[in-house]
Amino acid sequence: MDYLIGVDVGTTSTKAVLYDQQANVLQDFKQGYSLYRDASGMAEQNPDTLVEAVQSVIKQAAQAANLDQGKLLAVSFSSANQSLILLDDKHQPLTRVLTWADTRARAVADQLKRTPAGKQLYASTGTPIHPMSPLTKLLWLKQAHPDLMARASYFADIKSYLFYKLFGVFRFDVSIASCTGMLNVTTGDWDERALALTGVQPEQLPEVVSGTTQEIGLLPDAASAMSIPAQTPFVYGAFDGALSNLGVGAIEKDTVAITIGTSAAVRVVTDHPVIDPKQRLFCYAVDNGLWVVGGPLNNGGDVFQWAVEHLVDASAVQNEQVDAYELANDVIASVPAGAHGLLFHPFLGGERAPLWDANARGSFFGLSQLHTRADMLRAVMEGINMNIATVFTAVADLVGEPRTVTATGGFANSEVWRQMLADVLNCPVNIPNSFESGCLGAITMAMVSLGMVDDLSAVTKLVGEVKSYHPDLTSVATYQKYLPVFRQVEGLLSPAYSTIANLQED
Repeated sequence: MDYLIGVDVGTTSTKAVLYDQQANVLQDFKQGYSLYRDASGMAEQNPDTLVEAVQSVIKQAAQAANLDQGKLLAVSFSSANQSLILLDDKHQPLTRVLTWADTRARAVADQLKRTPAGKQLYASTGTPIHPMSPLTKLLWLKQAHPDLMARASYFADIKSYLFYKLFGVFRFDVSIASCTGMLNVTTGDWDERALALTGVQPEQLPEVVSGTTQEIGLLPDAASAMSIPAQTPFVYGAFDGALSNLGVGAIEKDTVAITIGTSAAVRVVTDHPVIDPKQRLFCYAVDNGLWVVGGPLNNGGDVFQWAVEHLVDASAVQNEQVDAYELANDVIASVPAGAHGLLFHPFLGGERAPLWDANARGSFFGLSQLHTRADMLRAVMEGINMNIATVFTAVADLVGEPRTVTATGGFANSEVWRQMLADVLNCPVNIPNSFESGCLGAITMAMVSLGMVDDLSAVTKLVGEVKSYHPDLTSVATYQKYLPVFRQVEGLLSPAYSTIANLQED
């Protein structure tokens, strides 16, 4: 038996999945690490701790494989996008990793977004003007830490830093480059306007390569740390969102992929760049004539976790000896669609798509003396789904009505949530049995790189069984009445978000 390892480098943990040569999952491994946060909006990782975690899970996966009777064909990567590390002239870190979740550039982003230059940058790069992007992080660092910027010789993300530590090369894949806000999404070259604005030179950035590019020849310390042959091919892969689409077989524009984990995302793959004139969505290059259009949402399972912690009766959990989430799902299932006229806007962590407003805040609307905690629980789950539906509608407006939705993430553990998503979207929803779509997408890119399959469409044969959910027409009719009100209230509250955010900060 020969083996492939897919690695997903995430915000709070790295996972490795060991596959056989037919892409069957054999075993998976995970190692967590800290995300450093504070009230300023900081969200940072230690880059070397993350590299150690990657090496650890690869070593565990390699030890689980029988390499005496087979070969490790390749290791391929999915990773979080929109991170930034400043490096000195010896490629040593001057900062920790500023992750996508770092919002300290929000004032810079707000100012740039209102200018013609901001609109032009979005149109040429496909990256919304938001504190998540390395572009705005660089502009903020120029203002807040000019000494650091003056000392920086190179600007990396976590994948380019990882490959430098493993191979001594400074490269990253085109999908990660496309997420920086500095790559022209049409030409594939660094955008001159973005470079001029940040003051960054092309030679200070990693070399951009195809996601199927291999690196061979691990540095001795890296090969030893992972206990694998130094000539093992390492394939760059792509960013996690693009590979999540690939890993569920959603590589045609009539299939939308939705991920609902801690955060959420709605994405569709196209064969040409699609720029949203309303600036609601991103458009990033994937690889080889493919682009991904969609929107990331800050607020997904983390909001539901907040609701369970604060709205589920703790004494009932203790007395009945049941899991709090299981009880919450039972309670939600007992409340009719629409939560008796209660709406919830789930912006507890600011919001990216569709608002692109780091100051956005959550709210209940329509609350009366007749409402109960059960209604509020259902309204929270419905609010998360209605927010997703807003992005889903924007994607459909640009790319066309989808035939189906394929959804993955932790939400899929909830039967009531699966059905509710189909009802709110008014579209069939397929839930694949495979659990790590990013890693499956990564090894599919490795299989293309190795010549094992002809192209990325081969993934459709690797996904496996799915369970389908069809919209309930009665619930659909209810949500069709509530969705316009949800969007109306969102529009009315938006002007006040910065005011309340400033009051909270004070």
